[in-house]
Amino acid sequence: MKQDRKKYDKEFKRKAVELSYARGNASEIAEELGIDSGLLYRWRKEFNKYDGNSFPGHGSPKMTDLEREVSQLRKELRDARMERDILKKAISIFSVSDGKSTNL
Repeated sequence: MKQDRKKYDKEFKRKAVELSYARGNASEIAEELGIDSGLLYRWRKEFNKYDGNSFPGHGSPKMTDLEREVSQLRKELRDARMERDILKKAISIFSVSDGKSTNL
């Protein structure tokens, strides 16, 4: 029989991590919360690495602020290149129809 996977919200994970650091014993906290200690250690590792960006949920990638900015800039660059290419094609089409093309 298939076992249902438990889902924990972002706030629960943050509180569990903060509590584990405050009390010092992560295994004991995990037992009190009814979760596996390995899961709590993984949450702690993720929280240390990504801080405010940890636990995004729904398969969203975890990114640092710098990685998020780089991703946004790459998207803007891709859009700008696409617009440039469209304008180049439009110019070549209109210049051919005007008879002013240098590629005759």
